[in-house]
Amino acid sequence: MKKIITVCTVLILLLVGCSSNNQQDAVHNNNEQNTTPNQQENDELEVVAENLDAPWSIEKIDDIFYLTERSGSIVKIENGEMERQRVEFEKDLATASEAGLLGFVLAPDFQESNLAYAYYTYEDSTGQFNRIITLHLEDNVWMEEGMLLDKIPSGSYHHGGRLKMGPDGKLYATAGDASEPDLAQDPSSLGGKILRMNLDGSTPNDNPFSDSYVYSYGHRNPQGMTWLPDGTLYASEHGNSANDEINRIEAGQNYGWPIIEGHEEQDGMVSPLFTSGEESTWAPSGMANHNGKLYVAALRGTAVLEFDLKTGEYREVITDLGRIRDVRIEDNYLYFISNNSDGRGNPEDNDDKLYRISLS
Repeated sequence: MKKIITVCTVLILLLVGCSSNNQQDAVHNNNEQNTTPNQQENDELEVVAENLDAPWSIEKIDDIFYLTERSGSIVKIENGEMERQRVEFEKDLATASEAGLLGFVLAPDFQESNLAYAYYTYEDSTGQFNRIITLHLEDNVWMEEGMLLDKIPSGSYHHGGRLKMGPDGKLYATAGDASEPDLAQDPSSLGGKILRMNLDGSTPNDNPFSDSYVYSYGHRNPQGMTWLPDGTLYASEHGNSANDEINRIEAGQNYGWPIIEGHEEQDGMVSPLFTSGEESTWAPSGMANHNGKLYVAALRGTAVLEFDLKTGEYREVITDLGRIRDVRIEDNYLYFISNNSDGRGNPEDNDDKLYRISLS
């Protein structure tokens, strides 16, 4: 593992909100305050791997990492050695902006089954769509083995793409609105939703809508999910040029897009816990949590953001490394991947990279 020494700017946002008996209102209001910059040296930042090609998801089992690349490969990292493994898809991988091989989750019994779940964008004679599949690893090649859910809307942008295994043993997926905002409010569409399914692709009996994969709706382009130890689900979401959101997700709730966004409110719709506001953007992606705080990868924000659920404050804990796509926390370490080679960044030598830094 190669260690580098760098200086990472830490912006501590001291946010003073209006007093309220409602914690969500307090957090909501605190986002409007200005920031106070401060600098601190992080001399423990390590590079775990480099020369990645637009990496999207981080998975880890024991000491082995598996990273998806949008171009269609899965990178295995073990004992400091990197191996780019081929993926055989049933459909042609789409080359649209933001599309490709996105979410990836190892099966709970991966060490015995060599099975994983993946989310990718494809093109065929009927159009461009996203699908959720199973992959089987054999002789260092991943083969598409089964299709769990197909025809998730896909457009020029907003594919969603995050896959996570929930504490309830269900598979969750974020689906964007495919650049058609009205899909987010359409209960019959899979677009603009957070989806929930059994591991065999069937619909859970306790989903909020009968015979539907839809878990929550009214989302624009959600790309991150994480569960606190108490089972509470949080998600990150790209706003419309600004008004990015961090939401507490509850089954069956409507999160407003495109009717409301940012600080706006309307009966029957849920406003975010945190928002970037109308003047700035984070472009939030992958999420993790540790000790009551949410850690969120920020693409346009070029940072890892830390949201304190107790105080309603947030700050930048990692900067100066460009676009950040995904984060993972394990054994008191924060792992994250840069995404400067995705066509919207300015890659430097040996970009992109998987980093590690101690949270202590």
